[in-house]
Amino acid sequence: MNFFLHINRRLILFVGAIIILSFILIIFSKQLNLMKIDLENSELILSNADISEPKFAINNDSKKIFVTAKQGNFLNEDKILLKENVRFRSNDFSIETERVIFDRNNQTAQSKSKSLFKSKNTTISSDGFNIYDKGNRIIFHGNSFIVLK
Repeated sequence: MNFFLHINRRLILFVGAIIILSFILIIFSKQLNLMKIDLENSELILSNADISEPKFAINNDSKKIFVTAKQGNFLNEDKILLKENVRFRSNDFSIETERVIFDRNNQTAQSKSKSLFKSKNTTISSDGFNIYDKGNRIIFHGNSFIVLK
């Protein structure tokens, strides 16, 4: 006689129901994890920045210095705090730092965070800088390390 004819039908239905419920629970838990990841990613995207990816230019008679950053916050009508990957670029040099106070009215910039100045034959690492006179003058502050090529 065949072995499958002796198996209890209730036992087969019970085992089948347990397997189906376990698959449903696994799928449901995966869906909850995906929703949780989406919520975490959307919270990371939101920030306290007034400006996302601000871009400015310091204009003078001989050149333009382009200023970019990842975030910016207004301190008052004229001053903006630029944060994360702040870069000053012109045809002659570039400066990279993390935090800068940029004055739009006077076209000046001031930083007290680690900064890296690069030009064709010079590299300066400093604890901060001050750009004034519409970009014609740059003063480096704190411990500075200069490499001349």
